[in-house]
Amino acid sequence: MKKFLIVIVAIAVMLVTGLFVYVKVKSKPLPSGDAGPAAEALAHEMLGAINHEAWLKTGAIRWNFGGRQQHLWDRERHVAKVEWENIQVLINLSTREGIVYQDGQELSEGKEQYLEQAWAHWANDSFWLNPISKVFDDGTSRQLITMEAGLRGLLITYSSGGVTPGDSYLWVVDNSGLPVRFDMWVSIIPIDGFEASWEDWTTLDTGVKVSQKHDLSIFQLELTDIKAAATLAELENGHDPFAALFTHP
Repeated sequence: MKKFLIVIVAIAVMLVTGLFVYVKVKSKPLPSGDAGPAAEALAHEMLGAINHEAWLKTGAIRWNFGGRQQHLWDRERHVAKVEWENIQVLINLSTREGIVYQDGQELSEGKEQYLEQAWAHWANDSFWLNPISKVFDDGTSRQLITMEAGLRGLLITYSSGGVTPGDSYLWVVDNSGLPVRFDMWVSIIPIDGFEASWEDWTTLDTGVKVSQKHDLSIFQLELTDIKAAATLAELENGHDPFAALFTHP
């Protein structure tokens, strides 16, 4: 699970509808900065700003990703329920095995494509939920980037993991330690340095802060119905939606 970005069907549509010139004009070169103590300190400041310690104590969380996918993530057992259209998937995120339901009926054949799609949805959508807690993941590197007055930049590059390893994100951070946007250099988007705002920050019941709204210039992405708890039992009022995953033959 390292990161994301399957998200941009809309960007593909943008290309199809004749905005290739826009892509060329708006592309920006990947910046180069300084690795070392100052970059590490800014990464730690960002973790403090979102209350990363509270994230570590968040055992379960649910959210809706842009009105397209609904997620329930049991972080303690690393399993998830991913729902879209008429598909519901219970998946072990470590093995990518699980159970697939279509229109409420369990699939016995042809489920592999849905399991892989569910994992990809989760990898992408959970990154948008809280990527800041991943700034020290294995395979990451950090560089401090000079920015305009009043802002600081931290370039994170992921050399492995996730759906698109090798991507880079330039976090633009204000004086509070919270990001106001990031610029993306990712293989799935043909715009180098494509920008997304990070705004509408909210504090969940467990104490961690997450951003609910992102302006990507050509469309807006919103995360809604976000609920978190220390345990799945607390979040689901004692019910275990994943029971079948552990008893299924």
